[in-house]
Amino acid sequence: MHHEEGTASKMKVDSRARRVIEKHKSSHYLLLFLALLGSCMIICDGVFTPAISVLSATSTLRRSLSKLVYQFNSSENTRDSVDKYLMKYLPVPAACAILVSLFMLQRYGTNRISFIFAPIVIIWLMFISGMGLYNIICCPKILSAISPTYMFRFVKKIDITSWKLLSSIVLCIAGSEAMFADLGHFSKRSIKVTFVFLIYPALVLCYAGQAAFVSHHLGTSDDVAHLSESLPSIGLQHIFTVLSLFASLVGSQATITASFSIINQCQALGCFPRVKVIHTSDKIHGQVYIPDSNWILMVLSLAILIGFRDISALGNATGLAIICGMLVTTCLMSLVIALQWEKTLFLSAFFLLFFGSIEAVYLSSCFLNFFKGAWCLLVLSSIFMIIMISWHYGTVKKYKFDVENKVAVDWLTDLSPGLGVSRVPGIGFIYTDIVAGIPAFFSHFITNLPAFHEVLIFVSFKSVPVPHVSQNGRYLIGRIGHKEYKIYRCIVRYGYRDNVRDTDDFEDQIISSIGEFIAREDGDHETFTSPEGRMILLGSQVTEGNVLIAVPAGSEHCETAVSVADIETQRSPLLDPSPAASAKKKKVRFMLPPSSPKMNPSLRKELQELVDARESGTAYFIGQSHLTVRKGSNYMKQFLVMAYVFLDKNCREHPVALNIPHAALLEVGMVYTI
Repeated sequence: MHHEEGTASKMKVDSRARRVIEKHKSSHYLLLFLALLGSCMIICDGVFTPAISVLSATSTLRRSLSKLVYQFNSSENTRDSVDKYLMKYLPVPAACAILVSLFMLQRYGTNRISFIFAPIVIIWLMFISGMGLYNIICCPKILSAISPTYMFRFVKKIDITSWKLLSSIVLCIAGSEAMFADLGHFSKRSIKVTFVFLIYPALVLCYAGQAAFVSHHLGTSDDVAHLSESLPSIGLQHIFTVLSLFASLVGSQATITASFSIINQCQALGCFPRVKVIHTSDKIHGQVYIPDSNWILMVLSLAILIGFRDISALGNATGLAIICGMLVTTCLMSLVIALQWEKTLFLSAFFLLFFGSIEAVYLSSCFLNFFKGAWCLLVLSSIFMIIMISWHYGTVKKYKFDVENKVAVDWLTDLSPGLGVSRVPGIGFIYTDIVAGIPAFFSHFITNLPAFHEVLIFVSFKSVPVPHVSQNGRYLIGRIGHKEYKIYRCIVRYGYRDNVRDTDDFEDQIISSIGEFIAREDGDHETFTSPEGRMILLGSQVTEGNVLIAVPAGSEHCETAVSVADIETQRSPLLDPSPAASAKKKKVRFMLPPSSPKMNPSLRKELQELVDARESGTAYFIGQSHLTVRKGSNYMKQFLVMAYVFLDKNCREHPVALNIPHAALLEVGMVYTI
């Protein structure tokens, strides 16, 4: 009884919190802002982390080469001149070359790159943990630093100088903010086990050993601050230099992969402009490569590196990006605890206050270094934020306009004859993103030009989270209105590894699928319900019992006819991953098989009308939207719409780009007033 009362009270509190969020639009905008801010921080992290990681490694390389010069040359003047030359010409140019090579490797996919980097990570972790253990043994007093009294002493005597030092500690946990990207490659359990039993102990030993070395040699030389100096021999220091170069690539790779992952998710949610996303794995959906973003990240990272040429400034910007991303994650995680996990608001608030207060302390420390490099993060994140907000705003407004201005099917089937609309021979393919109703641009076309084809097919493309969609389940076919209207809806399903641009024979496949739909419409098949009626899942390959047969163009005799299933091997399929297949395309036309007593006369008549319409020709209708701002709108709305229009014209085209002959293409322009 008490348990039921506690559950009921918890649900009441949770539902109250959910209602508050759903009721107030300001909470929607706040959540959107937090989500986009966190995404911007991850993308900026993908710019700054490669720059600082590689520059740090090349600076260590410069120190290692200077020591080699000291060993083989006793002249102090020569050593100083060589050291100045290396300091001036080695770190930044070498870092730029390494960064260019790293970003050029991204096209091979994370799977192949991680196969190369995995041994490096293991060797690096073993090396730094052994180095840390050695220094702890040499100076075991460092173990007493575990006592929290030192932390209280630090807080008690804190001033502005020591408060700024907290921002440097953030870099010790750099990379953990990008751990979510590992979910696209590994399971949750494997990530937890690896982090708890390998990564975390290795890092603790490394930093504890470095602290032991620094405290033991404090005040002797400025060089003790460098991690390589804690190694006992020069030979090991050179090995450390080589390993640090490769380790910097691994750390950079993690943030680049995280940037690809977050951009892909933002694009799927309509919060990022259209970019080409290449899935590099048939087995794991999360492994993606985005060429456009890759080159933009490379240019920005090189510009930041060449512009600052200073590890300290880069560290300040990177630390601010990391802690901002973590603070946003904590805020959103508290909502997940309350709303998704259905825990109490007290637990959610405790989580937010405990972790948020710690992160807020480090955030304030990072802001003290704002004019020492951290300002660059504000500039870069503001640019990304403007891009993402404007794209989301334009996308939402455009979709709302389409939904609000779409017309019911009855308008086309019942009212249009009264408006003097005539039917012309042929087939019309209308491409739309909505899967119910008549798109606004087509009703706009009918209103101004009252005529449409004898057979209409509304076509939509939908991606499914599988590598490839088989030919048998590619098309979802349904009928709009009564049979005599001859209006159909086709939803083309494709996987994330399917090549949706190779669509030379799209027309033939759709027609054969619709012919199969007409024959099977009244049978017992796998169906899906929609607001417009029943839809059947079909494929473009018709096997035994096919209702349409295809003959090569120019053939006049049925004896030369071949089945659709046979001719599929001679044509490139709609989503064939092999681009070479399009060269084998044959132009075909459809015919009905010889008279069969099994075929209903009404069915034969409808199929014959479909074949006759195909012979009369086809036309393709595509809507082109033009967004404008209503007069009297505020400057913010005008700016967002202008930014969206600019991005829409200059970003990638729609992922489904059919090879439509220009003579058969009709682009219907429509002005969307916002």
